[in-house]
Amino acid sequence: MAALGTAFTLDPRLAANTLPVAQLDLCDVRLMDDTRFGWLVLVPRRVALEEIFDLDADARIRLLAEMDQTAVALRAQLPCDKLNVGALGNIVRQLHLHIVARRVGDVAWPGPVWGHDARVPYTLAAGRALCAALRARLVASTE
Repeated sequence: MAALGTAFTLDPRLAANTLPVAQLDLCDVRLMDDTRFGWLVLVPRRVALEEIFDLDADARIRLLAEMDQTAVALRAQLPCDKLNVGALGNIVRQLHLHIVARRVGDVAWPGPVWGHDARVPYTLAAGRALCAALRARLVASTE
């Protein structure tokens, strides 16, 4: 349990490597700043969480619902052959969930995307456009 007066803060590494997309009921949705992969990160806005089981039962259910919602939006925006979902946390301990749209033949296929060469950041315009398109799909899915 977090101490009184503490507030949710996004891990600086996640903040540095992702672009904000939307805020859902539980999670911030962020786009990994890497043009090689369609890659979203869900970060529950809760203090001092490292594992999914650190969430209470209702929040775990909400996390799964938001994962589904986000995965559907990602696949609709960036068609793919496979969606990978993972919550590793070996480097960034703050609880976060990766949803990665994979395509046969992408630069890391069929291996994992983690640690595969240097990321290729979006241009400002392209990053903003993709975030806006994903945000619109997420909003439409809640109506």
